[in-house]
Amino acid sequence: MSALTKKRLFIGCLLCVLVGYVAYLEVQHLNNEVTLRADASRASVPDVAVVQPKPAPATLSMTLPGNINAWYEAPIYAQVSGYVKMWYKDYGATVKKGDILAEVNAPGLDAQYAQAKADLQVAQAKYGLATVTANRWRSMGKSQAVSGQSVSVQNANEQSARAALEAAQHNVDHYDALEQFKTIIAPFDGVVTARNISVGDYVGAGSGNMNANGTASELFTVADTHEMRLFVSVPEVLSYVLKPGLKARVTVPQYPNKVFTANFLTIAKGYDPNTRTAVTEFTIDNADQTLWPGTFASVSLSAPAEGGVYTIPTGALVFQEKGMQVVTVDAQNKAHYKTITVGRMSDAYTEVDAGLSSGDHIINNPPADLLEGQTVRLSAPEKGYITTASSDEEDDE
Repeated sequence: MSALTKKRLFIGCLLCVLVGYVAYLEVQHLNNEVTLRADASRASVPDVAVVQPKPAPATLSMTLPGNINAWYEAPIYAQVSGYVKMWYKDYGATVKKGDILAEVNAPGLDAQYAQAKADLQVAQAKYGLATVTANRWRSMGKSQAVSGQSVSVQNANEQSARAALEAAQHNVDHYDALEQFKTIIAPFDGVVTARNISVGDYVGAGSGNMNANGTASELFTVADTHEMRLFVSVPEVLSYVLKPGLKARVTVPQYPNKVFTANFLTIAKGYDPNTRTAVTEFTIDNADQTLWPGTFASVSLSAPAEGGVYTIPTGALVFQEKGMQVVTVDAQNKAHYKTITVGRMSDAYTEVDAGLSSGDHIINNPPADLLEGQTVRLSAPEKGYITTASSDEEDDE
């Protein structure tokens, strides 16, 4: 083979390779264009995960903190000033109504009482004299021995003496009542929960003894604990269940394995604007004196829930100008916004009071740019937070 023939053969092979490479590049370009178009078409339809509303539990339950107080609790203050002569009931003592708790020495009051009684005797003497004098002048007036004006003056003197006598008697009665307060007594049957005095302490009228801070405190505190009052601040979303006949399960820290039953008594018909709660009062029988005033309590309330309420993941909520909404998907995979009314909310789930049915398919975590009527593609969610939470709720039920 000549050199010219070899050269022509080489050039022909080179041209064939170039033509083949160009053809390959063109095929790759067409394939890439088709792939890009397919990817763009697929990307224009968002992938979404849908969930269906679940009926809310048939029973509504809530655990709240509460405070247990005595049925009656009375702080007792001194009504006279003096020094404590003796106290007779200590912490925890069981007392009956009228039992003596302490006695107070009040020499200043005794002196005033004696002065009031002496003033009464003076007033009695003056009234007696005024009466005798007035009778004499009235007799003389009948015989025209004295003027009528003089008789009127004596009558007025008698009335003035009688008024002074009555005032003196009232003053004696006042000090007599104060003398009774030298003896401190129990106002009702109960238990002494506080004693803040000792023998020799000075106590002031209307207050207790002066403590180290210079403020007054009560002498005793007596509590009637045959029945206890339980106070609970109940949120407004649960207040509709508070009615006569409602019972609550109560536990206290000192008896963790014992459950007490509390009966609904009354509710403050108004909400605290700061906490949106209403103070609710229950009663607990305490005939065995197990519970003490001031105890912290954990209160469990249960009541039938309202029908027609569904739960959805909180992530499905959409905040719009029209209000709270969700995005539903129809049979043609079209997205539609639907306005709902929400009830109680938590981090994971929200109750929907109105606007949904059990057959709705709701997009969980809808894209922010999703439009009304836009086509979506349904995808099965991976097992994760939502599915795990759902399984946990089913297990709880």
